[in-house]
Amino acid sequence: MLPPAATELPEGLKDLAAPRSLALPVRPSQVRIRQLRPLGLADVETLVEVNNPQLKALASQVEQAQSALRAQIAQWYPSINLNANNLPTYTGGQALNSIFTNPSNLNIPNTTTRTVSNGITNTVTSIWQMQAVLQASWGLINPTRTPQIAAARDAFEKAKNQYLIGLRDLRLQAAEAFFDLQAADESVRIGQESVRSSLVSLRDAKARFQAGVATRLEVLEAETQLARDQQLLTTALLGGASGQLGQAAARRNLAALLDLPQDVTPTSKEPSRVVGSWLPSLQESIVAAYAFREELDNILLDISIANSDANTELGRSQPFVNIVYGLTGGRTRGTQLLSTYAPFSNDGLGSFTNQGWQVQNNWQFQNSVGLNFSWNIFDGGRSRALYRQNKQRAEEQTFRFADRRDSIRNEVEQSFFLLEQNNRNIATTSREVISTRESLRLARLRFQAGVTTQREVVDTQRDLTQAEVRWSQAIADYNKALARLRRRTGLDQISLCQRPSLPATKPTVPGTKDIPVEPQPLVPACQAGTPRGPAAASPGS
Repeated sequence: MLPPAATELPEGLKDLAAPRSLALPVRPSQVRIRQLRPLGLADVETLVEVNNPQLKALASQVEQAQSALRAQIAQWYPSINLNANNLPTYTGGQALNSIFTNPSNLNIPNTTTRTVSNGITNTVTSIWQMQAVLQASWGLINPTRTPQIAAARDAFEKAKNQYLIGLRDLRLQAAEAFFDLQAADESVRIGQESVRSSLVSLRDAKARFQAGVATRLEVLEAETQLARDQQLLTTALLGGASGQLGQAAARRNLAALLDLPQDVTPTSKEPSRVVGSWLPSLQESIVAAYAFREELDNILLDISIANSDANTELGRSQPFVNIVYGLTGGRTRGTQLLSTYAPFSNDGLGSFTNQGWQVQNNWQFQNSVGLNFSWNIFDGGRSRALYRQNKQRAEEQTFRFADRRDSIRNEVEQSFFLLEQNNRNIATTSREVISTRESLRLARLRFQAGVTTQREVVDTQRDLTQAEVRWSQAIADYNKALARLRRRTGLDQISLCQRPSLPATKPTVPGTKDIPVEPQPLVPACQAGTPRGPAAASPGS
């Protein structure tokens, strides 16, 4: 079972809450680093689960899929609509209508037959009207309803699986970023120790040269080794051209993954050490990965979604039956005045007739209930073609399932083999560090006794630096391989290593206690100078 993601920060990490999602710094002071915060692996996992915006986006997608499923389930319920186009409507105005005829029965002197106005009608209206329609519809037979709900339910399950996949990947990314930071810190430590050792060698070479028992060549060899170690320290601090991650970049990568405040940079409060040993066998790891990986479940859900979509397209060409109920109600209230004026009458005088006021005040109600039937009998074969397309898409997903199954086994095997390789590398490089460290001690004693040259000390010191770098990288690679194996199998059967009992004070190499590592000034590239040709011979060489 996957432990659920943390939802809130513990008390000691409250001040590392993520900034607002839409916040954007606008001043340099807002992005200036003001705090170096030591964090452990457990702190990193908690922060990434609470702060990371990618995980929040995946959680939002789960909520969206749940809402989409609820929208599809709503098809089982009736729908009720209320329409009110007249809420209310006022009709007011005045209309004048003239009636033209040929009044042949009237004695109009000095005229021939002509068209005159026989009357004028004046209508004054002032009416308020209100009407509303309430409709209810319920699908009794809907062949597309069930497959659409099934597809939405599968999409919801797929979104939840995507969240779990994202959570596991995020935990793996956080662990790898933390181990990279530990490796970068270890590289800085190795670089500093190498610089101190080179300073000791340079001091001894200069002392022997001034005493006349060494040559200028030995001093130059010590200076060359010091420059190499300073370059190693610079690479450990800032990164290398070959993509090697420096301490500064490793810290900022972890800060971006944790979505920390803009003025905080994380540091590692735990030294680089082996986390533990993997207990399950390779076969047990492969079988556990098959049962654990949601990627396979998602492919099965894609097959189910494709089959549901195929049934939906096939159902569009089947009969649909809905029961419909309608209620219409309205009210009309107002007055209307109609009057007529006739300019020509039998007595030769015009007459005015007022027909009086008409008052409208009534209510209307009407009920209707019935069944609606629809059937797309022929659509040119479109539904059958879409049905076949979705069935073919389901078949495609079966092939992807087989491909993903093979890739999952390959991933587990590669992680298992890489873990074993790094385990062996830790054992061999640790022996190499111990032996080269002792070789360097003996070489220094031989050099101080005058029985060897500075070249032997320089070579042995370089071997020690390279051995420590390989040992540190082997530990980081082992821990990352262990984290990947946990991610790809879902197992947590790890025998944790016991913490070593370390002294309260850090041990120092004899002869290097009082030698500080001075920071090197940054010289512009144009002024750094370029060596051209062999150097001129120095006096006394």
